[in-house]
Amino acid sequence: MTPSQRRWVFLVAGGGFLAFYLWGLIGLPGFGHYPGPYGDIINAIAVTQTHATGVVSAVNFEYRAFDTLGEEFILFIAATGVATVLRHLRQERDTSAVDEARNRDVPATSDAVAVVTLAFIGPTVVVGWYLASHAQTSPSGGFQGGIVLATAFVLVYLAGQFIVFKRLSPVALADAIEAIGAGSFAAVGIAALALGAAYLTNILPLGSTPGAVNSAGTIALISFFVGIEVAAAFILIIGELLEQTLIVREGTGR
Repeated sequence: MTPSQRRWVFLVAGGGFLAFYLWGLIGLPGFGHYPGPYGDIINAIAVTQTHATGVVSAVNFEYRAFDTLGEEFILFIAATGVATVLRHLRQERDTSAVDEARNRDVPATSDAVAVVTLAFIGPTVVVGWYLASHAQTSPSGGFQGGIVLATAFVLVYLAGQFIVFKRLSPVALADAIEAIGAGSFAAVGIAALALGAAYLTNILPLGSTPGAVNSAGTIALISFFVGIEVAAAFILIIGELLEQTLIVREGTGR
């Protein structure tokens, strides 16, 4: 197939996708005109049933927790795939692999950038931890918290401290935390089955006050497990990509 033919195939396929997408948007209700009924039902019963004032988290980790489990394992599998491919590539030799920017003079990280990024590491960890552990009380959750926690490690690298980044996130530890986080989510569901309830049923006692940190039973626990899994997955992916880039830049031919 010639480049011109490939271009036309892409344009036709892209045009079809765009038409299909616009057709779907036309059927959506106008802003502020929610047709219901599911959202209205959830708003009416979620706080009473789960003691979680973060209703979105109640939906994610209670009413449709099985779907959320699948979403988490998508990220888990993606991170595992990236790590597997890149680690395998490092064992191969390819003398044709040349980084055009390898011989470029890269200026050292300025003191201003280092100070700003290092200053934000502590607050970023606190915010990420809060988001991952307070899904039951506020608009947050493990996915958001995990991304913010991973950002704290990226800030270490942006400060020009790749060696420190590697020491803070050793590959074996990142692998283990990612597996523990993903497996613990599934284990909560298995524990419910062992107690005679449905899979991923909220089996922990609810707090006496809706919206309290100790309320909502397994919602907070699942959110925490999701948070550490997401953080470890992104740290692992970023670390593998940086390691691969470093190998090419050093000109090892691998």
